[in-house]
Amino acid sequence: MLKKMYDKCVEWAGHKFANPILAFIAFLESFIFPIPTDAMLIPMVIAKRDEFLKISLIAVIFSVLGAIVGYLIGYVFFNEIGIKIFEIFGAENANIFKEKLASETGLLSGIIILFIAGFTPLPFKIITISSGFVHFNIFFFIITCLLARGLRFLLVGYLTYKYGAAIGPFLEKKAGQWTIIISAIIVVIALGIYFTFN
Repeated sequence: MLKKMYDKCVEWAGHKFANPILAFIAFLESFIFPIPTDAMLIPMVIAKRDEFLKISLIAVIFSVLGAIVGYLIGYVFFNEIGIKIFEIFGAENANIFKEKLASETGLLSGIIILFIAGFTPLPFKIITISSGFVHFNIFFFIITCLLARGLRFLLVGYLTYKYGAAIGPFLEKKAGQWTIIISAIIVVIALGIYFTFN
């Protein structure tokens, strides 16, 4: 089932309405859709390399808008909708993230968790809904989502623009490792800045 959905996303990348479809997928992926936005972003950039920035920004903007919907689901409709989404993607993992977002370590730990989920292959939708459920600061939520999704999709878009079709197999095999490494470096820098000025 997931393989068919993935293949369909790749197929849509060549559609004449590829941009609106990408926007829709990026939007849904932030709170319900199981296939990463990259599945469509990469083949679109390969086909239209001179438009990589526009394509990447579409993914960023609509992913953040979808994240806000995920937040609202957690904030207002958790019992009606949020729980059902958690059941699909793993309720146990969701509970762990909810506890961490609401932990005593507060805002900083929440921002770090949200950033890592937005930048790495972790289930972003679980974090967006959990953020709303624990009433995480909406301003920092939007800013962190914008930074994380922006860094991820602009990086993937740029690498695809730079290396073309050769980047596809590399990202499929190594993307998880590299995103975790980059996230770890950014988190260490953020912690250093935080503790330096506090």
